[in-house]
Amino acid sequence: LSVDAAEVYYESMGQNWERAAMIKARIVAGDMAAGTAFLERLRPFIWRRSLDFATIQDVHSIKRQINARRGGGTIRSPRGLPGHDVKLGRGGIREIEFFAQTQQLIFGGRDASLRERATVRAIDSLVAADRVEPRAAHDLTEAYEFLRTVEHRIQMVEDRQTQTLPDDAAEFGAFATFMGYPSADAFLAALFHHLQRVESHYAGLFEEAPDLGGPSSLVFTGGDHDPDTLNTLSTLGFAEPETVSSVIRGWHHGRYRATHSDRARQLLTELTPTLLQAIGSSPAPDEAFRRLDAFIRSLPAGVPLFSLLHANPKLLDLIAEIMGTAPELAGTLGRRPTLFDALLDRGFFDRVPDRQAMTDGLAESLPVDCSFEESLDAVRRWCAEARFGIGVRFLHGRISAAEAGGAYADVADTAVTAILPRVEAAFAEKHGRFEDGSFCIVGLGKLGGRELTATSDLDLLFVYDDRIGEAQSDGAKPLALSLYHARFAQRLFSALTAPTAEGGLFEVDLRLRPFGNKGPLATSFSAFEDYQANHAWTWEQMTITRARVIAGTGTLARDVMAVTARAVDRPREAAKLAADVADMRRRLAENREAPTVWHVKNMPGGILDIEFVAQFLILLHSNAHPDLRHANTAAALTALRKAGCIDPDDADTLLRAAGLWQTIQAILRLTGATLDADGRPPASLHPLLCRAADQPDIRVLEAEMTELAGAVRRIFDRAVTETAAGAAPAETGPLPSHALDAGQGD
Repeated sequence: LSVDAAEVYYESMGQNWERAAMIKARIVAGDMAAGTAFLERLRPFIWRRSLDFATIQDVHSIKRQINARRGGGTIRSPRGLPGHDVKLGRGGIREIEFFAQTQQLIFGGRDASLRERATVRAIDSLVAADRVEPRAAHDLTEAYEFLRTVEHRIQMVEDRQTQTLPDDAAEFGAFATFMGYPSADAFLAALFHHLQRVESHYAGLFEEAPDLGGPSSLVFTGGDHDPDTLNTLSTLGFAEPETVSSVIRGWHHGRYRATHSDRARQLLTELTPTLLQAIGSSPAPDEAFRRLDAFIRSLPAGVPLFSLLHANPKLLDLIAEIMGTAPELAGTLGRRPTLFDALLDRGFFDRVPDRQAMTDGLAESLPVDCSFEESLDAVRRWCAEARFGIGVRFLHGRISAAEAGGAYADVADTAVTAILPRVEAAFAEKHGRFEDGSFCIVGLGKLGGRELTATSDLDLLFVYDDRIGEAQSDGAKPLALSLYHARFAQRLFSALTAPTAEGGLFEVDLRLRPFGNKGPLATSFSAFEDYQANHAWTWEQMTITRARVIAGTGTLARDVMAVTARAVDRPREAAKLAADVADMRRRLAENREAPTVWHVKNMPGGILDIEFVAQFLILLHSNAHPDLRHANTAAALTALRKAGCIDPDDADTLLRAAGLWQTIQAILRLTGATLDADGRPPASLHPLLCRAADQPDIRVLEAEMTELAGAVRRIFDRAVTETAAGAAPAETGPLPSHALDAGQGD
């Protein structure tokens, strides 16, 4: 069989039992390099990234077939053990191997530490990964060693490949003596002890269905609606029980791809009562159910996900929460149902991966020797999973909006950092490189401040080093320095934004570069330095307070940040600076309507006012206090208070408001909520908003928001408006459009 034919077979027709068998595969003879390469090519077949809990049922069906063929019934007493197959019979070696291998297949695609060939080492690795209880591992390991000893001694006696105990009383007694026991009964007791333990742990994994609970009076068969079912649905909170009943009967008739198979419909039928109970507890059950139906309709297949939910019923409440409050997450789930896999990682809700963990996770997700296009797909898959995980943690109240903003920024930093060298390599294949050249990407706005939301775009600035002697690149089609980087920047922009088979990655805004849309996509270092020193408007100087290099290292990155430091730290006259800031805020207010307190970004006393105060004070005082430069607004306010540049009570008020506005904005962006005609969020979001703001009801929350916005606006007036009194803004001409559209955008 050729390598290519084998690979095609395993990818198109390979079964789970073959995956289990291949766990133990190793090269024992012949061309070791070719064999190793072959196993590497099979790695995606054996170790799937998605968690397929249907594997449990698939592998167990193999064991049931073995039992049927070998007569492996339940072990009832020691007296029935003579003639027992210690490998394939109940409680035997195969059940221990299947116990380990099944969980390796489920979780090993995401956790390389579980990819052990040896059974005992595999069980130890499952314990270390918190997938198996230590007591179960002890029992199974002890039994495995005992049963292997029995197996070997059976074969020594029989002098052939067999695992069946003698059924003759005299022969069995002699074998018990060979095993070191004083009598047949003593050996039977020890054997029965180990087999029962194995059978119990094996059954716990394969045979004990979780108690899904839920109302029992639900019937969705027949041509007419069942009256008791409609009453139960009404009791659960559904305002349109007939609609719900009709939809579920459609599921049972297999109208969607996900419900075509008998197994999928069986699983969904078992899940439906608990799922309806969870959906009924959401703030808007009928709306949540419609999203659930759309989610199921969008699934390419049902068995993998329904099996996962059947094995992990705690996820049903999470589905209900997502469907009830976060349609954007629900839509993401519909497109990528494998995102549920991440929720089963131990400690998922206890922590958000740090930047290094994200870098390692993305590196592991990238296929070995993948093409440029494959790498873009892999980054998009990883990014979707990472952002989904952050959104779920925030929705679940496990992390704050500030923590979520930092985590979203880490995801963006990680993805951009991974894509940059791949674009460089792909571009160099045709146009070569500059031996002494370098390139860096600067994050601005919410990305620079690590305050992203679920829907934020990325404000980026591309800078290349023009302080080199090379006139042209060294490739087959060389380009001059400026043209090279202009085309490279376009290629990089496309890699970050263009949709692929895996969807989009980011919306990227490059309009904050020098001269905005009139400037080149990539700015030379010399032009950047000159612009910041001689041409930047005050609003651009405010923007640069949030700059940080997110990709690119070495001298250029340090030099770019040194330029931003000099631009921020130069001396300024308070009244003129305040006049420019106040004028910019006035223009933004005229351009962006904010009629209610729920417009937390643009309203008087909202996010913009807080950012403007912080940036104004940084520009005013950084010459005397260079340590004020912080891209993050909360960190900047804290530094300003410590340096005595702002009244401590004012700083506390701004920090409290910034935290509340960020929380509300994060919820509105994550849930995709649209304010109603009265400028308020939908009622279905009120419980989530109140919980996040620690307020008893929406009216109390609105009252607090109104009072806090007024306090922030008064601080802005004292710090900026009153300081500007009598001074005229230096920037009296029309502002570029991107100053109003993206100057403080997110």
